[in-house]
Amino acid sequence: MEEFRHEFVEGPDANRLHVATLGEGPLVLMVHGWPDAWISWRPQMRAVAAAGYRAAALDVRGYGGSDAPHEISAYTMERLTRDNEAIIRALGTDGKAVLVGHDWGAPIVYATAYMRPHVVRAVIGLSSPPAPAPAKKPSEAYAELYPDKLFYQAYFTREEGVAEAEFEADLERFIRVMHFNLSGDTTLADPVEALVRPAGSTTLLDGLPEPDPFPAWLTREEIAEYADHFRSHGLRGPLNRYRAQDIDFDEMQVYKDRKIEQPAFFVGGTREPSRHMQGFDRYADPVRRYADCRGVYLIEGAGHWLQREATDELNARIVDFLKELDS
Repeated sequence: MEEFRHEFVEGPDANRLHVATLGEGPLVLMVHGWPDAWISWRPQMRAVAAAGYRAAALDVRGYGGSDAPHEISAYTMERLTRDNEAIIRALGTDGKAVLVGHDWGAPIVYATAYMRPHVVRAVIGLSSPPAPAPAKKPSEAYAELYPDKLFYQAYFTREEGVAEAEFEADLERFIRVMHFNLSGDTTLADPVEALVRPAGSTTLLDGLPEPDPFPAWLTREEIAEYADHFRSHGLRGPLNRYRAQDIDFDEMQVYKDRKIEQPAFFVGGTREPSRHMQGFDRYADPVRRYADCRGVYLIEGAGHWLQREATDELNARIVDFLKELDS
């Protein structure tokens, strides 16, 4: 990884944010989700840098080389969008950036676009579509949606420390099982089974299949590398993003009717496990909050990890969009 430069930016709470960069030119900032790290973007960083841009990928607060505050309130959408703004101001040549977000990174990117539009040129969303504002607090919605089964977000938020203990007991198993079963290569009959466990379940991972054989995009070396990213801080910070959603519900009311006005497009995999987790197809109309939609692309057979499962197609979509944006 010597090709990547590693920088630290001071965030709005005097928190330290680790950012990897590659190339020179207009800034393209990539924001990962859960359970992930900046390293997931390496293939896209190389492609974007080769196209004449400065590719940057951060460790979101709570992850890897970035600081991990303890309190849940440190992980609200308002705080995370201010982190993005701090990085853009520090690294962008003109104070703006194209934002690319995956999983939780996508909602963070969307919120940055409509909460801090002055620093966002354009938006690319992966896997998680820009949903309308929720009608009720997520904790209330979980209880109604899955009263008997173990829904992963309810498990994360119900009692602090429980999910941390399960995942941190064997970080490599956690990464191996989650990355495999959220992918298009899972052997689960229905991909959503990785996120919604049967009635009576008390853990998330037990009962989920192991990769055998490993898919080409997932190696033992990479699993070890991901696990290392979680050793310093553990899982509390990443899980606090889920726990902060009820705070977001109140703080984000002022933005509930906001659209993403910047040029934007969306990419998802047809086997994305979260696609049907709310009882309907989230991809049926995935871009209701895009005012200037430049395309919706579903990659056949791909699951959640588009950066690695569908590297070539995703890279081509991103580079084509950037060239069109600057033509």
